[in-house]
Amino acid sequence: MAINVNGGGRGGRSYRRMSEINVTPFVDVMLVLLVIFMVTAPLLTVGVPVDLPKTQAAAISKPDEPLIVTVTAEGKVYLQETEMADAQLVEKLRAMGADKAEQRLYVRGDKSVAYGRVMEVMGQLAGAGFTKVALIAESADAPAPGARPAPARPPTRQ
Repeated sequence: MAINVNGGGRGGRSYRRMSEINVTPFVDVMLVLLVIFMVTAPLLTVGVPVDLPKTQAAAISKPDEPLIVTVTAEGKVYLQETEMADAQLVEKLRAMGADKAEQRLYVRGDKSVAYGRVMEVMGQLAGAGFTKVALIAESADAPAPGARPAPARPPTRQ
């Protein structure tokens, strides 16, 4: 018993290769990757949590790779996201190859920390030769993190 796959010569169809690509699995994989990146992207911008004070000053443009020194409410000092002792801070900045004349350092201080503690850290940086030190604050018109907007008041009658 023999089967002719090509349909034979008499009125049968000849076998043709399928020339289309099935893109459904490709689209499924891309949608899964999109969801994964949408979920993980906000998690990549994690820093040391501090409650920044509000200011009316205009925002400055951000450099490519900022160096951020954070002083928490407990008075602990962090370089980027790593906790440091006061004596280690300047040594670590020098080891990172920070150019004293050109490198801008940003200092974030929790609003409940003593003003003198932030000034101690800035004094250490200035004493080490870092002259471009800037303070970071939140804009006064920006809502506080986790704050709810105030409910609208009904008009008063006179």
